[in-house]
Amino acid sequence: MKRWYVVQIYAGYEEAIKTDLSRRIKETGLQEQFGEVLIPSAKVKNMFSAEAKDEQQLFPGYLLIEMELTQETMRLVQATPRVIRFLGGKEPMPISQKEISRIVSQMKGEVALVPKKSDFVSGSEVDISEGPFAGFVGVIEKVDEANERLTLMVSIFGRMTPIELGFDQVKR
Repeated sequence: MKRWYVVQIYAGYEEAIKTDLSRRIKETGLQEQFGEVLIPSAKVKNMFSAEAKDEQQLFPGYLLIEMELTQETMRLVQATPRVIRFLGGKEPMPISQKEISRIVSQMKGEVALVPKKSDFVSGSEVDISEGPFAGFVGVIEKVDEANERLTLMVSIFGRMTPIELGFDQVKR
């Protein structure tokens, strides 16, 4: 029975590896034991133009392969240049049909990929939960979404002092 497996590959070579793997499958005559080979990617709308869409990798450095897991099929995939390994090691675990359905839905554009927004707003107070200032309360001065960093103003010895922390080091 064919199941879906995740293969770790060199990032940036997804198309070349997919082409090479498809060619190797045909050469060895194992088409019956393989199904689709997917590069999980989705179209994302460009912020500046409503019509322009860019192709974005959902999982750079990974391929999804539908196949029957046998020693012969595993050897064929692992011997393909630029393939690193199956996720799961020597006994790869297939991913669930529910997960494959979700990924395929994202690829078809049925599920929107929305950039993650933080809950942090300049001027609001947060509790510092980690690091040397744990237990202090700070006021958000600046939010750096791209690097997930906050610049906080914290009262140290009666003076407001700026410190920089990661999103994971504070609580709302």
